[in-house]
Amino acid sequence: MLSFAVALAGGLLLAACRQDMQDQPRMKPLRRSEFFDDLRSARPMVAGTVARGQLRDDKYLYSGMAAANQAGDVMPFPLTPEVLARGRERFNIFCAPCHSRLGDGNGMIVQRGYRRPPSYHIERLRTAPLGHFFDVMTNGFGAMPDYAAQIPVRDRWAIIAYIRALQLSQNAAVADVPEDQKVLPAQPPAPGTPASGATPLAPEKPGEKTRRPQRPRGGEKQ
Repeated sequence: MLSFAVALAGGLLLAACRQDMQDQPRMKPLRRSEFFDDLRSARPMVAGTVARGQLRDDKYLYSGMAAANQAGDVMPFPLTPEVLARGRERFNIFCAPCHSRLGDGNGMIVQRGYRRPPSYHIERLRTAPLGHFFDVMTNGFGAMPDYAAQIPVRDRWAIIAYIRALQLSQNAAVADVPEDQKVLPAQPPAPGTPASGATPLAPEKPGEKTRRPQRPRGGEKQ
């Protein structure tokens, strides 16, 4: 009986508790507040402070500009196979729908009626500095919107590196290929080899001339 009374008292005590945290006072966004002199609940950032992860002390990394209105032409970090692989992946996701995987501007969206962008392989873009591409991706250009929200800064540079690789792949000369990686061109067919569909020549034996197939005689079906 005593245990029942204790349990009942505990239940009544818990039922009387209130969880005020579920309805605690708070400021709704942009709601008027009498607490501050300017009556604004949203407070401005403290002067001289920087949000975590937004220091951006490397101006070239975040702008692509070596000087005022002068695009730089160097990578802000070392170029590695991993960077190129990342650039290829991001390019195929965000850029290829318009620019195509070859970079010739004939992507699938263009084939469906969207305005065609210039090919990366024209002289103007093959000689454009790297910072130009970064600025276009960051701020947009012409009919192309900006991709600053979709593509992080380092990924933009990785894409630029891959664009340079695409340009080289479509405009390289034989002299650009290292000697140990050159592939010899295929040898042309030997003279006398019949074209596709022709009757092959009979094999030669030592001391014998090549026997050519005889023509069908009159009246025989070919």
